[in-house]
Amino acid sequence: MKEKKIPKRSEVAKENTWATEDIYPTDAAWEKEFEETAAYPEKLAGYAGRIGKSSAALLDYLKFNDESSLVIERLFHYAGLKSDEDTGNSLYQEMDGRIMSRYTQIAAADAFSTPEIISIPDGDMERFYKEQPGLELYRRMLDRIRAGKAHTLSDAEEKLLASAADFAGASSNTGSYFRNADLRFPDVKDGEGNTLQLTDGTYIPYMQSSDRVLRRNAFDALYGTYGSFRNTAASLLDGQMRQLKFFSRAKKFDSSLEAALFRTEVPKEVYFNLIKTVHENMGHMHRYMKLRKKLMGLDELHMYDIYPTIVSEAESGISFDEAKKTVLEAVAPLGKDYVDTVRHAFESRWIDVYENEGKRGGAYSAGARPHPYVLLNQADNLDSMFTLIHEMGHAMHSYLSKENQPPVYADYVIFVAEVASTCNEALLMYYLLGRTTDRKERAYLINHFLEQFRTTLYRQTMFAEFELKMSEIVESGRPLTADELCRIYHQLNAEYYGDSTVIDGGIDMEWARIPHFFMNFYVFQYATGFSAAMALSQRILNGGEQAVKDYLGFLSGGCSKKPIELLRGAGVDMTSPEPIKTALDTFGKLLDEFEELMKD
Repeated sequence: MKEKKIPKRSEVAKENTWATEDIYPTDAAWEKEFEETAAYPEKLAGYAGRIGKSSAALLDYLKFNDESSLVIERLFHYAGLKSDEDTGNSLYQEMDGRIMSRYTQIAAADAFSTPEIISIPDGDMERFYKEQPGLELYRRMLDRIRAGKAHTLSDAEEKLLASAADFAGASSNTGSYFRNADLRFPDVKDGEGNTLQLTDGTYIPYMQSSDRVLRRNAFDALYGTYGSFRNTAASLLDGQMRQLKFFSRAKKFDSSLEAALFRTEVPKEVYFNLIKTVHENMGHMHRYMKLRKKLMGLDELHMYDIYPTIVSEAESGISFDEAKKTVLEAVAPLGKDYVDTVRHAFESRWIDVYENEGKRGGAYSAGARPHPYVLLNQADNLDSMFTLIHEMGHAMHSYLSKENQPPVYADYVIFVAEVASTCNEALLMYYLLGRTTDRKERAYLINHFLEQFRTTLYRQTMFAEFELKMSEIVESGRPLTADELCRIYHQLNAEYYGDSTVIDGGIDMEWARIPHFFMNFYVFQYATGFSAAMALSQRILNGGEQAVKDYLGFLSGGCSKKPIELLRGAGVDMTSPEPIKTALDTFGKLLDEFEELMKD
């Protein structure tokens, strides 16, 4: 009997770990700079009452804010990355907590700035720009702040809200430690009786296995474990939604959704358009599930049957080295400079590759300096290769924005965050489809593409709808109970997957393992980003040099313009439901071709 063990952090080869020493060479260097930030709150407080009266004081404040933000960002990234390497390491948990506390102190000291900037009369503001030409750099940022006048409180009230940030993230932080560090799952057996270790990182590979016994056992073990903590999990989500309600109401927004989207300059209609358009095109999803059931030869299609490839004997193992080579070839349409930077990232340890005990699950890209960092839990399969190119899309977006924008505009908002990553995925898919003539291989790749539509466009929209329903419950004054959350989640799965799928009771607890529900209306942007990426990838492949130039301009734009405007500059209008409808139409056409390829 075989038993797969996950290595300890100390057992992972250095070349497969990220180079956190590029941020700070040692923990001691972090400590030294952290101590220097102790002076920041007092220095910031010294600007209070001055920046609205003097153009010189305003410019000096903004420059110091840029400088201090870069230091705080550095401290956050180092502590966060080290903590995610091993979430059970108390040293880095403590460092992460200390920088959060220091940030809270800084935010409280800085609470005066927004009210003072907003209170500057328009005429005085224009005079400031003439007196201090250096202020022009900050005009867009200042305009955004001043546009929030209706949602800005008094100095004392803003300071009170800022000080509450320390505990506002308690539910999210506790949820992360609960899922990644404290929760333990029982070992599971496969169809041959082998004992396998079940973790959050191994769960999806098990779900993708052709071994139905393993899939069912892993499904039951994972959600059975979450089910034993159902009330704890519900309480954490209830706390998250209640703090969002508190802050949105305090800021005079009608809802938490409105507050979240206001900060990103995205009209809330975009959110509702997404859900509406997907519901209008649910037939494609139901047809896909019906076809899956047929091709798998199942009397009943269960929730643990929706991940394996339908096309047998097509997938072979893809090593990390092979994946890197293919990624470089797939992004070649974006030009030599783009390819060279990705190659440099591979060679310079931007990436933490493999799972280890206590390592944070999933994958992400952190837009740090001097370069981004990518967390993976590599499984040596096609899905892992897509994860790699996805996260490198994020990394390149961060890198190019930070290289081309001043600090004040270097970070992009979450609405555009998933565009670059998903566009990279589309380029990889079209690259792979373009180089195969084998009928079965093509069917396999199209099936994988269909799964991207299912998991990114349909599934993430389902998550967005669930998040909206949670928010509406809390907004109405009702608590989020485990029973209610399970009921809603079951109903949504039934609507999205259709009559061909058995909605197993275990799936009712899936909401407990989704970290995005603690990310404040973030998840819908996977779906909108996917839709935009479908359009942009076609433009890059077919639109010539200008299309590539436009797209690289978007990647380099940071938040120098509204996200809607940045995307328009790249060639797609997300204020319209058309990109979503076009993506869903593409899904339908791919499904047609897949059905044809799979005919005997």
